[in-house]
Amino acid sequence: MRRADRLFQIVQLIRGRRLSTAAFLAERLEVSARTIYRDVADLQHQGVPIEGEAGVGYRLGAGFELPPLMLTQGEANALVAAARLAQAWLDAGLAREVEGALGKILSVLPPAARAAAEAQALYAPSVGLDARAQATLQTLREAVHTRHVVHIDYADVHGRPTVRRLRPLGCFYWGKVWTLSAWCELRGDFRGFRIDRIVSVAVLDERFQHEEGKTLADLLRKVEAEMAECEPVSGAGVKAPTAAP
Repeated sequence: MRRADRLFQIVQLIRGRRLSTAAFLAERLEVSARTIYRDVADLQHQGVPIEGEAGVGYRLGAGFELPPLMLTQGEANALVAAARLAQAWLDAGLAREVEGALGKILSVLPPAARAAAEAQALYAPSVGLDARAQATLQTLREAVHTRHVVHIDYADVHGRPTVRRLRPLGCFYWGKVWTLSAWCELRGDFRGFRIDRIVSVAVLDERFQHEEGKTLADLLRKVEAEMAECEPVSGAGVKAPTAAP
């Protein structure tokens, strides 16, 4: 890759992420971290408002704009494929947004490129979430965004009913199964709930604030620590992470 092309790619990668480390940029561009440090310094000297520093990460300063780029044929193909797969496993509201966004993207492609992207023989048949699970997913996804406490009636793997009051933190897709990760006020800890086992959900008027030890970041750190403990040790088995209810 020519250096001019690499500099251009660095700007594109940084503007597409909230924070990009030198290690990430080096891996994507197949160069050394030292090369990235030098290239970023040169871009900064040329007036590109890249903020950050080596060892921390980089981002573009506010107000910096580049003209929109035309997608390559491969990028257009990838977007169509991803949209088709996603629509089968998203809630109805988000699936409509995907369809609208994809239509806008395809509308700016040259006719031949658009036809090639739409003609891909890659489809996701409609065997995804049923209507009830879709509605539940949409309700929970919106509650995560607005930080509303939710009340759910839930049936565990044995069909036993339970009632929970939750702070919804995130929805996770595991391949055919969506789960809600939340702070459970009954258990005083993080818990996971399969969305297809939620019998009913009610969004309460009460909103929650982030509290130390009860956030999504805290949950992810806990899961990462449990996964590290699960690594096999000579002569020992694998320790299972905390089970969901």
